[in-house]
Order: sequence, then structure tokens, then C-alpha cells
Amino acid sequence: MPPAGVVGQKKLGVAIFDSRMVLGAGRAYVGHMIWNLPNILTVMRLIAAPGLAIMFLFFTRPYADWFALGLFVVAAITDFVDGYLARAWKQESKIGAMLDPIADKAMVIIALLVITGFNGMNPWILLPATLILFREVFVSGLREYLGDTAGLLKVTNLAKWKTTLQMVALAVLFSTGAFEHYLGMQSFGMDAQIVDQVFAGELPDELGLIWKYNGMIWSWYIGIVLLWMATVLTLVTGWDYFAKSRPYLKGAK
Repeated sequence: MPPAGVVGQKKLGVAIFDSRMVLGAGRAYVGHMIWNLPNILTVMRLIAAPGLAIMFLFFTRPYADWFALGLFVVAAITDFVDGYLARAWKQESKIGAMLDPIADKAMVIIALLVITGFNGMNPWILLPATLILFREVFVSGLREYLGDTAGLLKVTNLAKWKTTLQMVALAVLFSTGAFEHYLGMQSFGMDAQIVDQVFAGELPDELGLIWKYNGMIWSWYIGIVLLWMATVLTLVTGWDYFAKSRPYLKGAK
């Protein structure tokens, strides 16, 4: 029978070997399954979501509006690109399927909070924002409760259109804030009568006040219409998920 010290060294050697095998396999898994380009884009979009709010902490308006708009548009584009590349390159993964809807929800919810805040709790934005948030919490609760059967609540094509419409609406509303502040900055200190004459065409519009005003008005109305359309789709898809889960909600616990 070998000495206890030798046995202990052998066990230690086996443990070290096993741990190296596990770490090596883990690195291979992470390198192959997670850090492909589609998942990198998804993670970048998830990290960028808080940046929408941070822009308004470190930059003054209208620069914060433009930076937030640019960040939001780029993130929205990557939402399409990462899914397309994952399917085209056959790099779809469980971690990507999990992170993608989380990144989408984070972008939309944080954008809604920012826009609701700088619009002074306007009811035309507050109500759809509330309904969208309620639906997201409700569906997330359903998925958590269903556990292993949550696969029946897969993202539908209508839900994808809902997300697209939400992002377009929010991008348009971000541009409203930029138009508004440029108009305010360039008309600041001007006599009200002069401004009226510019809009009436009696004086030349050297500062572009008219097109900035039209941009502010049109982007506001278009954004509001799109946001309410997105809200309708949000509620419809929420009800669809609830209807699919009803058979699993019947009976005693």
C-alpha cells in the first residue's frame, strides 16, 4: 500500500488535471459559443442601453438628444444584423437567444423612461409607456412561472414587428427633442414680433427657424402615432402569450 503522501499527491494531481480540463472546456465553450460576432453585437447593444440615460447626465441638450438618437439607431440596426448573421452563419446559440430579447427590452424601456422624463410626463407618452412596461413585466412573469414550459412563449413574427415599431417610434421622438432645443437656442433673445414675421414670411429665415419648427412638430406627431401603434401590437402580443399559457395555469398549484 503506497504511503498516504503519495496517494494525496496523486489525488491532487488528478484534481489539478480535472480542473484544467474543465477550464479548458469552459474556455473553448466561451470562445466558440459566446464570442462570435452576432453575440458580441447583442452584448454591445445590452451595454449601450444604459448609455441612453447616461447621455443626458454628461451632455447638455440638444447634444444629448443627438448622441442618444445616434446610439439608439445604431443599436436598433444591430438588432437586425446580429439575428441575420447568426442565422446566415449558423452561429445561433442559447446565450444569444437569451440575451437578444433582454437587450431589446432594456433599450426600449430605458428610452421610454428618458423620453417620458424630458417630455414632462405628457399623457400622450406616459400612457403608452405604462402599457408597454406593464406588458413586458407581465410576459416576463409568465415565462418565469412556466419554467421549463416557457418555450411555448417563443418570440413571434408579430412580436418582432412590435419591437421594430417601438424602436422606430422612439428614434423619431428622440429627434423631436433635438429639433425643439435647436429652435429654442436659435430663437432665444429674439423679439417675439420678429419671430412672428419670420414665420409669416415677412423676414428672411436666415437661421432656419421654420424648418426646425416643422421638424419638431412633424416628428412629434409621427412619433406619437407610431408609439401608439406599437402599443396596440404590444398588447395584442401580450394577450397572445397569455392565451398560449392558459392551459398551464389551470387547476391547483
